[in-house]
Amino acid sequence: MRAGINKAVAMSKGEFILKCDDHVMFGEGFDEILKADHQPNWVQVPQRYALDAENWKIEERTDNKYPIVQMYQDFPRKGKANDDGTHGVEWRERRDETKDQDLVESPSMQGSCWFMTREYFDKLKLMDATGYGQFAQEAQEIGFKCWLSGGKLMINKKTFYAHLHKGKHYGRFYKMPSGNVEADSWSASHWLNNEEPGMIHDFAWFINEKFPNMPGWPENWEEEIRRMNWIK
Repeated sequence: MRAGINKAVAMSKGEFILKCDDHVMFGEGFDEILKADHQPNWVQVPQRYALDAENWKIEERTDNKYPIVQMYQDFPRKGKANDDGTHGVEWRERRDETKDQDLVESPSMQGSCWFMTREYFDKLKLMDATGYGQFAQEAQEIGFKCWLSGGKLMINKKTFYAHLHKGKHYGRFYKMPSGNVEADSWSASHWLNNEEPGMIHDFAWFINEKFPNMPGWPENWEEEIRRMNWIK
């Protein structure tokens, strides 16, 4: 995946790039809307809905899950069911608190869609396969590199994309590459230990100052991290 994205960006000729999964639908005029609001050091993501692929429209639902606007980074607690790393989780409370804002800051995103300038992609040195492998932690690499280098990850609610949740009905469509669990843990360790060069903020700034109320992060999170031997 990362090699494919890098090759596609290298072939691009325009000012802006947008990467998305193939199983998504966009709101009318989404590209012009994103361009009109964009800032040079931003990564933008449209708010996300679920896709009804059979009828090619936004899926009708009775729960309160969608739209997904902000996502927080969950706590990298060792011993979790899937892996030890940190991932983006929908943040409904924050979505509801900022319902009157068209552009909102978000700690994380899903890797199924993102928009930025080609110049900013090159500045952040995306997508790096070292440690991450070819598939895992796309959103974490982009989000952390953006926020900790002085940029912003912004969700634009003036437009949307609808993403297909494949699930049991459709299947995954592709085989997951091996090494994802190891890559997730590597990524968490990399950012917790402030190993990324060129950052102007450390990881503690992200948790304590920029997004101090993210669910799952205790006040003594640094003590917990050290107790679990995340800090080298």
